[in-house]
Amino acid sequence: MSELTFEQMLDESFKTIHNGEVVDGTVIDVKPDEIILNIGYKADGIITRSEYTNDNSVDLTTVVSIGDPMTVKVLKVNDGEGQVLLTYKRLVAEKGNERLKEAFENKEVLKAPVTQILGGGLSVVVDEARVFIPASLVSDTYEKDLSKYKDQEIEFVISEFNPRRNRIIGDRRQLLVAERAEKQKELFAKLKVGDVIEGTVKNVTDFGAFIDLGGVDGLLHISEMSWGRVDNPKKVFTVGETLKVLVKDIHDTKVALSLKFPETNPWANAAEKYAVGTVVTGKVARMTDFGAFVELAPGVDALLHVSQISRAHVEKPSDVLSVGQEITAKIVDLNEADKKISLSMKALENAEAQEETEE
Repeated sequence: MSELTFEQMLDESFKTIHNGEVVDGTVIDVKPDEIILNIGYKADGIITRSEYTNDNSVDLTTVVSIGDPMTVKVLKVNDGEGQVLLTYKRLVAEKGNERLKEAFENKEVLKAPVTQILGGGLSVVVDEARVFIPASLVSDTYEKDLSKYKDQEIEFVISEFNPRRNRIIGDRRQLLVAERAEKQKELFAKLKVGDVIEGTVKNVTDFGAFIDLGGVDGLLHISEMSWGRVDNPKKVFTVGETLKVLVKDIHDTKVALSLKFPETNPWANAAEKYAVGTVVTGKVARMTDFGAFVELAPGVDALLHVSQISRAHVEKPSDVLSVGQEITAKIVDLNEADKKISLSMKALENAEAQEETEE
C-alpha cells in the first residue's frame, strides 16, 4: 500500500464542498469591497460587495467584523485562482423569497423602504429579495412624480408571486383604497347637513374645488364659495390649503359644501340696512342695455335702471358709467324675499335740485 503524500493528507483533512452548497464560515478578514471567510475547506472563501448586498455604496468593514460567523452559499468552488466564490446576498434573497411567498399566501401587509425609483414604478427590498410596485399600484390617485417615495418606508401586499419569471409584484393601492373606505364609513356615520368641518383643498377646477374631509371628498361649487361673485376659483384657492366648510347637502357618497355661512349672510339684516330711502355707495359690477348692477356688499347687487341714472336722458349705461366706478344712489325699492334692490341716482339729483329751488 502506497503512502499518502502530504498534499493528499492535507486534502483529506478538509471537507469537500460543491457549487450551490450552503456552508458555515468565520470572517478572517474584511476589506471595504470584500469579505474573506474560513469555511473549513482547503481554500478560503471570498464574498465580493456585489454578492453581499444590492447597495453598491456599502463599506463592508462597517457591517462585518473579523470573527463574525456567517452562513453563505457556494457559487464556484474554484474561480480559476484557487479561491472559492461565495454569496451571502443570494442566500438571503432565497430566504426572502420564502418570506414573500408566505406573505403572498397569507395576504400579509409588509413594510420596507423604497430603494429605487424606476421609470414604471418603485423597487423595494425585503431581506434582499426585490419587489416591484408598478406606478399604477403605488397610490389610489394618479401620481406623475414618484421621487418623493425615495428612501421612504411604505406598506404594501404581494399581489403576484412568480420568482421563476422574476415577477414579484407589490400593491400599495389596495391598502389605501381599503383605508379610505374605512375612513369614509366612519365619517358618513357621523357627518350631517349643517356641520362645519375642516378640510384640505385637494384640487381646483373652473367650476369649483374638491375638499378632502378626511377620507371623503366634498365639492365646493363656485356658486358656494362666497356670498359675492367668484369668477375664477384658481385665483382664490390653492391646493393644500386648509378650510372650514359648511356641509350643505349629502347624497349617497356625494357631499356638497359651502362657505356661505348663515351668520355672514349679507341679506340677514337687509330690511334695516337697505331700507327704502337709504343713501348707499357701491361699485358698478356689470352693465346691460337696460341698466347697471351695483355691488353694495359681497353678495348684494342692486339694479340701477337706465332711466334712474340721471335726470338727463341716458341712451345706455355704458355712455356715462364704467365697471368698477363707485357711485352713490338712493334705494327706491327693496324686495327682501327675492333679494332685489332698486337704486336711483336720479332721485338724489331731484333732491338736490329741490333744495336749490327752496333756497
